[in-house]
Amino acid sequence: MRSRRLIIATLVATGLFAVTACAGDASGGTDSGPVALPQPTPTDTELVGQGTVLQKGHAEPMLCLGPIMESYPPQCSGPTISGWNWSLARYSETASTVTWGTYAVFGIWNGEAFAQTQPPIPLALYSPIGSPDPLREAENAGASDTATLQRISDEIAATQILATVPMNGYLWVSVTYDDGTIQHFFDQQYGPDVVIVQSALLPVG
Repeated sequence: MRSRRLIIATLVATGLFAVTACAGDASGGTDSGPVALPQPTPTDTELVGQGTVLQKGHAEPMLCLGPIMESYPPQCSGPTISGWNWSLARYSETASTVTWGTYAVFGIWNGEAFAQTQPPIPLALYSPIGSPDPLREAENAGASDTATLQRISDEIAATQILATVPMNGYLWVSVTYDDGTIQHFFDQQYGPDVVIVQSALLPVG
């Protein structure tokens, strides 16, 4: 599970993980509109997230863990970060009153905001420990077809979801934080080995 989460955090942070919202005509699942996801219990565990930190003028800085709009300056959204200090964040840029940079950010997540606990590390200098997810390999492909995965992607559209991508027979879903609660929900909703939940915020260590 940890290696799966590391993979998706890297994809999100580098902008390679695209949001999909394609309709399908496969049967099954629910037709009652977007699925409301359960909320994991807030934790005091120190977590780390890889993404873009962006601050517009005097507004609070945000930790953008999802897709970034390719503009200059970039545009994104995410939970606010308390305790952020740009003087401790190397390699930041500023343009048109917007300051941003890509970092590994450490802190405590309360379900709505991120409280920083230690100085950030520029992603160019950050080397998280992980290994390739075996579910990405062809011999471990899932049984779901593309139409089914696209339909599920439409059904689970919700503010808690950062991005989705169908790959190798699974629907890979990135969320801000999951302690197993959201994965269990999807397993109950669609069956095991259909939706693979990736948490963008991971326990440190």
